[in-house]
Amino acid sequence: MTPRREDARRPTLFAGCVPEVAVGADGRIAATGPAARAAAGRDADVLTLRGRAHPGLGDAHLHLEWLARSALGADLTGAGTRREALARVSDFGRRRPQAPWITGSGWCNDDWSDDAGALTRGELDGMAGGRPVLLTRKDGHSACLSSAALAAVPITRETPDLPGGVVDRDSAGEPTGMVREEACNLAQRAVPPPGDADLDTALLTVLQRLTQAGLTAVHAMDQPGLFRSLQRLHQARGLPLRVVWNLPVAELAAAEALGVTSGLGDDWLRVWGVKAFLDGSLGSRTAEMLDGSGVVVTPQEDLVDIVRRCAAGHLNVCLHAIGDGAVRRALDALEPLRGAWRLWRPRVEHAQCVDPADIPRFASIGVIASMQPAHAIADRAVADVEWPGRTTSAYAWGALERSGARLAFGSDAPVEDPSPLLGIEAATTWRSRADWHPELALTRASALRAYSRGVAYAAGMEADLGALRAGMLCDLTLIEDNAVTATIVDGHVAWSSLST
Repeated sequence: MTPRREDARRPTLFAGCVPEVAVGADGRIAATGPAARAAAGRDADVLTLRGRAHPGLGDAHLHLEWLARSALGADLTGAGTRREALARVSDFGRRRPQAPWITGSGWCNDDWSDDAGALTRGELDGMAGGRPVLLTRKDGHSACLSSAALAAVPITRETPDLPGGVVDRDSAGEPTGMVREEACNLAQRAVPPPGDADLDTALLTVLQRLTQAGLTAVHAMDQPGLFRSLQRLHQARGLPLRVVWNLPVAELAAAEALGVTSGLGDDWLRVWGVKAFLDGSLGSRTAEMLDGSGVVVTPQEDLVDIVRRCAAGHLNVCLHAIGDGAVRRALDALEPLRGAWRLWRPRVEHAQCVDPADIPRFASIGVIASMQPAHAIADRAVADVEWPGRTTSAYAWGALERSGARLAFGSDAPVEDPSPLLGIEAATTWRSRADWHPELALTRASALRAYSRGVAYAAGMEADLGALRAGMLCDLTLIEDNAVTATIVDGHVAWSSLST
């Protein structure tokens, strides 16, 4: 179990790191640097760690339930060929003969060297003894289903496309097995959920692994079942890092009825915003672009209503917008509500393609750019081919920062690796090495700030987190030779390389 700062404890001195940090019995920083030893006092516990101490790094956008449930299915991440991906699914099915469904995630046909075409239901029908099979693409915006899975949803020849969703069909009108956006969400809801005990165990394992990556806080975009699991762990004093939960827009009416507002909870587990999808993704070719391509998941009239309701109810919004068309619609909906209430901090999630005319609007409206730098590496090839001419303002961290916009960085895990160090590399030196619009890169200091103070600000926690100074909660990430050596949460060692 993870101890909490309300537990009785002695002051602590984290020695050996730069700067040294003294922590009071309340879990807050007493002093840093040369004054730390005196501030800690003679009766302090002294823990010697190595590396440069930074304000605790956070992740402003990931999916804890997806991470946890991925651990219960076939891992297709990194499969270099179609054959390898299918072999992993087949092997997983053989090892779990009692599982009612076979699920998997992480496949990316753009990375396959043998055949980059989309999967089909016929390829999945011969697996798992006829059990339903559902394989979610890396980006989470599309999936392939076997015939048994299609029947279980159900999706048939007669099933119309859902608003904001697509069912791929062959020349005869039969579903191919591929579903996208809202049709993908519908299919995923048909999979029987894991039991509470299995989900809690998998979730705790995920959270512990995130501390190994140097993370002290994460912002989760998940369903209510995941929040219930987080509450159970919190009540059992088992959260190893801080979690901010953003509820899906489908739960907005329930939140309004209960009077839920941003900031409900404590500094370990709190509710913040409402997540709504405006479009799809680049990888699934469903991002809404100004040229008219892509999928409109939430029409503008509905979006305006959602944003106004959230502002009236003192709930922030996290608007998924990847294409430049979706980003513009998000800004248009938010502009009339600038400064709606004291903690109004609307966020555009991803903002992967932004028209140059819209870049200054983030700062002028007060919209946070919640972005995931590693997406640029993963999506570069697709973006250059599918949207030539648009990449001059894609993943425009540097341009957004220069315009005055606030940046909050994350990973979108499991879509990308949750390591903030990989994200910092993507946001800084990678662009120069890749010769891909290096003028849009950030300095290392700016990237670190987006992963620390930016993440704290994006959840209204900047008064307590995101800086190394007296009075702040003691969340630290220690880094040496571009590797995490220790993660400190609330003045306790959540993970250290010395203990592995």
